[in-house]
Amino acid sequence: MPDLESIVMQNEQLFRQINQEALANPQSPYAGKYVGIANGQVVAAATSASAVVKALQQAEPDTSRTMIFEASIDYDRIQYV
Repeated sequence: MPDLESIVMQNEQLFRQINQEALANPQSPYAGKYVGIANGQVVAAATSASAVVKALQQAEPDTSRTMIFEASIDYDRIQYV
């Protein structure tokens, strides 16, 4: 099994790829949805964050090997709330 550092890097790379696609193409299947990644693979994409969290918990109980994000948000831009 790959070590945690390589898993985190795979998850980050896939996150950036999916989010760039969603930002560039509003018709992307990920656009405007929450996306869950575990061990470098997409586990779920849904309009509900809780549904994605549930799918991630079933796929990978170790949360350090998972991530969730909302696609179509420019995470590189500072946003004030």
